[in-house]
Amino acid sequence: MHTVLTRGNATVAYSLSVLACLTFCCFASTVFQNYRTDAKINTVRVLVKNVPDYGASREKHDLGFLTFDLETNLTDVFNWNVKQLFLFLTAEYETTSNQLNQVVLWDKIILRGQNAVLDFKNMNTKYYFWDDGNGLKDNKNVTLILSWNIIPNAGLLPTVQALGIHRFKFPAEYSSSI
Repeated sequence: MHTVLTRGNATVAYSLSVLACLTFCCFASTVFQNYRTDAKINTVRVLVKNVPDYGASREKHDLGFLTFDLETNLTDVFNWNVKQLFLFLTAEYETTSNQLNQVVLWDKIILRGQNAVLDFKNMNTKYYFWDDGNGLKDNKNVTLILSWNIIPNAGLLPTVQALGIHRFKFPAEYSSSI
């Protein structure tokens, strides 16, 4: 006959095989689902200042200030394989020194079971909008994009971009007040 250790080993190995199969089925059932949804983004106030960067050098760089409105409904993104969403709002723009600049301005974590309908008005950015030079003043093509990372129970960690974007321009003059 078999010993207690042999039977315990067989039971644990079989249980782990069943759990691995169930985890794969969980992943396979949601891998091809479309997680994109609409988002309405609007800028309320846009300012740019030219301030010294004390972190690296004493040179003056552009610092953008903006308030924005954000409206989206992410309840359809959640399913039984989604634990949480990591939302982030990025600004993309082009300057003479860099073809693509991306700056994260705001982020938020939404857990399963929390309210996933976002309706924010006059929100300030969470992080500074620094440019590594003077590329914000009179920049006519700054794009705000809402994206999110899906944190699943099992499977891939996709980054999804919302369907709505917002383009705006910074003023041609530096602001003296915030």
